[in-house]
Amino acid sequence: MGRFIVFEGGEGSGKSTQARALDRRLSQQGLPVVLTHEPGGTALGAKLRHLVKWGSHVTPQTELLLILAARSQLVKEVIRPALGRGSSVVCDRYTYSTLAYQGYGREMDVDLLTRLNDLVTEGLSPDLVVLLDADPVEGLQRKRGPVDRFESEDLDFHRAVRDGYLRMAREEPERWLVIDASLSRKEIEEQVWGRVSALLP
Repeated sequence: MGRFIVFEGGEGSGKSTQARALDRRLSQQGLPVVLTHEPGGTALGAKLRHLVKWGSHVTPQTELLLILAARSQLVKEVIRPALGRGSSVVCDRYTYSTLAYQGYGREMDVDLLTRLNDLVTEGLSPDLVVLLDADPVEGLQRKRGPVDRFESEDLDFHRAVRDGYLRMAREEPERWLVIDASLSRKEIEEQVWGRVSALLP
């Protein structure tokens, strides 16, 4: 039976690096695994991702709907079929990013966002959420290359996103694993594997 594991965190937290590391480790154990990401992971999702991250004059409401559309497609096309085959799924961002960024960051109604997430995922929740918790100043300093729409937001926005993540983690401690993102990559990888290996059959 596969497990559904999600990596969350603010900008520059290293979640994508750790998602890839877990994917490699599961593969090395001979376990079937699918690595994917949000927004994206499908042909439609890739187009929507570009609009979300780089589109000009995108309103917060349009941003939200684009992300939800990409998520709906990803769940239907990739995540549910993989879990149905018995594969584990490692996903870089999921519903919690919407609650953190659009809810706490953009101050949208978190209860409404929760209902919309439930609608597009048909209630599919992960077995584990790994939050790589980074100080926003340090996280943004790690970023390289062009600055996208989210990275260009002010520090108050990124602090609100972080606070939102930590609040969600406190509300569901049995589902969340919070890791200090300033630790070395290897230390983080071992903490993740310690929790994931306990979930495996």
